[in-house]
This record gives sequence, C-alpha cells and structure tokens, in this order.
Amino acid sequence: MKLFKVCRVIGLASVAVLCMLTTVGAQAQLSVFSTVPEWGALAEELGGDKVKVYVATNALQDPHKVQARPSLLARARTAQLLLSTGAELEIGWLPLLQREAGNSNILPGKPGMFEASQYVQLLGIPTSVDRSMGDVHAAGNPHIQTDPRNFLPIARALTERLAILDSSNNAFYQDRLRSFLFKWQANIDRWESNAQPLRGRKVWVQHDAYLYLNDWLGLVQVGTLEPTPGVDPSVAQLSTVLQRQNQLQGRMIITSAYAGDAASKWFSERATVPLVVLPFTVGGNKKATTLEAFFEDTLVRLLKADNKS
Repeated sequence: MKLFKVCRVIGLASVAVLCMLTTVGAQAQLSVFSTVPEWGALAEELGGDKVKVYVATNALQDPHKVQARPSLLARARTAQLLLSTGAELEIGWLPLLQREAGNSNILPGKPGMFEASQYVQLLGIPTSVDRSMGDVHAAGNPHIQTDPRNFLPIARALTERLAILDSSNNAFYQDRLRSFLFKWQANIDRWESNAQPLRGRKVWVQHDAYLYLNDWLGLVQVGTLEPTPGVDPSVAQLSTVLQRQNQLQGRMIITSAYAGDAASKWFSERATVPLVVLPFTVGGNKKATTLEAFFEDTLVRLLKADNKS
C-alpha cells in the first residue's frame, strides 16, 4: 500500500512537471500585436509556432477608423512586438493605444515597434497637405500590401526584428524566412505571367487605395469616384465622373471589400463596366484566407472583369 502511494505521488508529480513545462513552452511564444491582417499573416508565416499573433482589426473594417477599445488595450499591454503599417494609416487610433497601454516595449523607437512602411518605397507622396484635401497621408499612400513585391523587404526586416526580440530562435526564423522568400518570389513570377493581359488597362477606383497594385500590374488609374479621399461621392459628383468616362474609357471600377459599394454600383451600371470588389487584405472574402490566397483571388477577380469589359 505504501509503495502504491509513493508511486501515485511520483505519478502526480510527473504530471505536474509536464504541465509546468507545457505552460512554460506556451508562455515562451513571442506575443505579437498586429494592427491589420496582412502583417499578422506575415508574422505567422515567419514565426510559426514561436509566435502568438493577435490582429486588432479584420478585413471588413476601415483600417483608418478604429477605436482604441478596452479589449485592444488589454492585448497591447502584454505585447512584445507591435506590427503596424505606419505612413499614418493608423494615426487616428494607434498613438492613443500605445499611450494608454502602459507598455514601453511597443512605443515608437523601441525594438518592439515595427512599421512595415519604413522598408518600402512609398508612392503618392503629396507636395503639400491641408484639410481641404480630405484623408491624405503626408508620408505617402499607406496601402502597401496590394503589391506582393513589398512583402520581400518587409519579411527580411521583420525576421531581423523577431531574432532581436527572441534570439534563442534566430536559426528557426532564418529558416522560415528562406522558405518564405523562395516561395514568394515563385508566386510573384507566376502572378506576373498570368496578369500580362491587365497591363495598360484603364481603371477607375472608388478610393485611392490601389497605387501599389497599379504599379505592380501596369494598370492605368484614370480617376477616383471620391471627390477627396475618405469622402463619399454625391450623385452630382458621380454624374461628373460619368461624363469623364465617355472620354477616358475606363474598363472597370475597383473597390474594396471593407468599403460600401453603392457608389461603385451606381457608376458600374451607368458606365456599363464591370465592378470588381477586391479583398484588399487577408480575410477580405471567403477565399482570401492567406497571403497567397489574397493575391490569387485578387488576380482572378481582375482577370474575370477584364474578360467581361
């Protein structure tokens, strides 16, 4: 009986030790807070099971307009790495979140603060900015995630940051990076080959969110439906744009899944051009569930619209 009790105690102790080790392993994951889905997805690609990623927004939210809710503050307090787009995309809510979270790790200038836009060439930098211009970003257009080529330098920089914050797993992160870069470049080559018919195609956009997509695919943006960025067009404004279509001959109208599409539908019906609702980021529709699927779905939709026009 005494031997049974001793064995039972040893068994329970072993279970306890196992539970402690499991807990320690879980706690060892690097806590990552991403403002938008694309950088959260990239962190998971590069970090694998060494990171635990929380994404503050979803693909059907306007990333410009987010509230620093208590639930976001709670997540930010324990984050070791904060991933953002930067270029003023999150300027309306992220600085407040950083101040209120009480977490020095994720403040500007700290290793735990990562801005993806710092590692790419920004487009659409205005020569001057004033309030009359609407939602214009002084640093340049922040929607860098619509060009897959931008993910190559960002992935390298993010891997370096992961290794700084979690040096014990540096070799793991480097292996993941090599695998990602090889796969991603192969994807880019294939996508560019498939997208050749789109080069030179004239397009309208509802919001000026696709400068980088246009630059990558050779699309020619002839105009926007919004009179100024972030301001919904009136019927009078849309009528003016429709008159310009007679001369400019755009082949399709592009909008994003998170945006209301009433204006784009109005224009599509009267200009008799296809309306293309792009996912804009990971999770923008049921098919765009990963970074790769996001771009696959984007190209499928654009090519389908091109065949209709």
